[in-house]
Amino acid sequence: MCGAGVLPARMAAQARRRGWRVVAFAFGDAPGLDAHADRTVTSRLADLAPVLATLAEERVAAALFSGKFWLGDVLRVRAGDHVGRAIAASAGSLAERPLAETVVSTLAALGIEVLDQRAFLGDWIEGAGCWTTRKPTDAEWDDVRRGLALARRCADLGVGQTVVLRQGVVAAVEALEGTTEAVRRGAALAGRGAVVAKAVARDNDYRFDTPTIGPDTVRAAAEGGVATIGVEAGRVLLLERESMVEAADRSGISLVGVD
Repeated sequence: MCGAGVLPARMAAQARRRGWRVVAFAFGDAPGLDAHADRTVTSRLADLAPVLATLAEERVAAALFSGKFWLGDVLRVRAGDHVGRAIAASAGSLAERPLAETVVSTLAALGIEVLDQRAFLGDWIEGAGCWTTRKPTDAEWDDVRRGLALARRCADLGVGQTVVLRQGVVAAVEALEGTTEAVRRGAALAGRGAVVAKAVARDNDYRFDTPTIGPDTVRAAAEGGVATIGVEAGRVLLLERESMVEAADRSGISLVGVD
């Protein structure tokens, strides 16, 4: 089940390496996907009946969600075909958790298991360490630790996963705008030397959401004079990891994973 971005092609390739036959339902622009899928089906969230029909036709045993599904597309589920309306009505909300639970039960009724994304991400989920040439200063480490603690609380509450701070003072907390825009806003308020911390809710459902930072986040951080980006090790995806680390090194940003 493929949203937009480079992640669906990577996960499809990993699935093939693990011996799966891959049928890719393309809900967004996913470059390179066709090269790693046995069949690609152009799909819309507002027209889900053909998706269920193809799942049955292909005798699909497991589903893997990947890529970016835009909020506007999700909102159109309620105004979509009878399948989309039934899913939205059953969920009672388009909030992430009830909608995900309804999708799981809908697929389970077809004998389809929804898989954890992490097994198909390769080395883009990293352990603890500093991945860049520059290491954080002691003051930046203090902000990383405080920021991760705060970000984890926010994530647990369903608010957002990212906090921007400087010298212990919080400049921005992520909400609906996403990580990159929160970084831009926080860096503008905090000034040069800010620290970005991204954490994950303790009950995060990795079948539907692997928290991510990528090159766009690093570029926004560089433009705003951010000094360090800290993430929870083994729980946050580094999208296009090599490009992201190179961009951080060019800008003198520290990029660290913390247990």
